[in-house]
Amino acid sequence: MKKTIIMTLVVGMMTMFGANAQKAMDKFMVQVDGLGCPFCAYGLEKKFKEFKGIKNVKIDIETGDFSFNYPAEKALTMEAVEKQVEKAGYTPVTSKIERANGKVEESMGATLSENTKGTITKNVMVAGNCGMCEARISKAASSVNGVSEVFWNKDTKMMKVSFDSGSTSLSEIEMAVAKAGHDTKNHKAQNGTYDELPACCHYERLTK
Repeated sequence: MKKTIIMTLVVGMMTMFGANAQKAMDKFMVQVDGLGCPFCAYGLEKKFKEFKGIKNVKIDIETGDFSFNYPAEKALTMEAVEKQVEKAGYTPVTSKIERANGKVEESMGATLSENTKGTITKNVMVAGNCGMCEARISKAASSVNGVSEVFWNKDTKMMKVSFDSGSTSLSEIEMAVAKAGHDTKNHKAQNGTYDELPACCHYERLTK
């Protein structure tokens, strides 16, 4: 009887310790540039759901703060997290990891590059519907001197643009896109220009 009780206690303690080990979680905090609406947040969260075991996902659209917990045993790296943010179409500005063992890791991400002249990459919301919209948006943005790369995602409505910060600015690029008939986060297209777009390109207008 005593042996049975002892064995039960041992098994119970092993189960408890095993459960505690599984509960050890690392906390990740990322400042994300380019989140403009709930749909943007949904797209980011959906991309990170590819990381099996992710928990407590929190996204603040106003501040761009993105955080989640991930099993410590999987040792998810800062580089992997920042690459996943970029795959979702956004830019990681700062990143921080609080490991379950107490260790803290930090990265300044894109902040350093923005403090110096040179090629930088930004994400901004641009309204549109289809492939024709994509071609028009890309052409307008690429026409700005200093722009080296443009990619617009019709699902997330986010435009990723790389440009020489010494030659132009994100605002100037947005104005060029708005002039072509597409609302951006900070600049609205003229009503007449919007009306002249093909019917399939009549997107839902953005409101500031």
